[in-house]
Amino acid sequence: MTHLVQQLVIHGLTLEGQRFRPSDWAERLAGVMSQFRPAGSFGGHITYSPYVVPVVLDEVRCVVVDKRLRELEPLAWKFVCDFATDNHLQVTERDLEPPSPAE
Repeated sequence: MTHLVQQLVIHGLTLEGQRFRPSDWAERLAGVMSQFRPAGSFGGHITYSPYVVPVVLDEVRCVVVDKRLRELEPLAWKFVCDFATDNHLQVTERDLEPPSPAE
């Protein structure tokens, strides 16, 4: 049985449809959250957390937040949710099947 990966997507568009500024907001937010990682993982180099990743979807900067962050660190989850709310950003949720392991 495969478990769906539940994600929150914070879009770089305000509720009014305007692009959110500054243009590197997604990278900044993901950078602040880079310390939150799965137990036992080590980020030897400066890398993003696998739970908070900046992406571009349909030509809009976004941050994809894995909902497992909520259990790992509730205050970090609250921080990203409050960021979206405080800045009036569009948010969607999605469920993805995890990638199949390489054969």
